[in-house]
Amino acid sequence: MHLALVCTDTRKGIHGLAALVEEQLKRDPFSGHPFAFRGKRASILKVLFWDGNKLCLFTTRIDRGGFVWPRPSATAIALAVNAR
Repeated sequence: MHLALVCTDTRKGIHGLAALVEEQLKRDPFSGHPFAFRGKRASILKVLFWDGNKLCLFTTRIDRGGFVWPRPSATAIALAVNAR
C-alpha cells in the first residue's frame, strides 16, 4: 500500500486520484497496489485500487478524531505487509 503524504482534495474521484498517482506520486495506478489518501482535516480516507479489471474507490469518514498519518518527508511512502 502507498500512502500519499500530501493533503488531498477529498472531492476528487477515481479519475482525479488516478491522475494524482501518476503525476505527483510518479506511480502506476493500474499496478494493483492500493493508494491511500486523506484530506486536510483527516476525517476522510480514500483508497484507490486496481483489481485487475476496474479501478475501485473506497471511502470512509469518521466523525470524531482523525486518521493518523506520518509526517511528510516525501510525497508518498510504501507500506509493507508481513504475511505469514
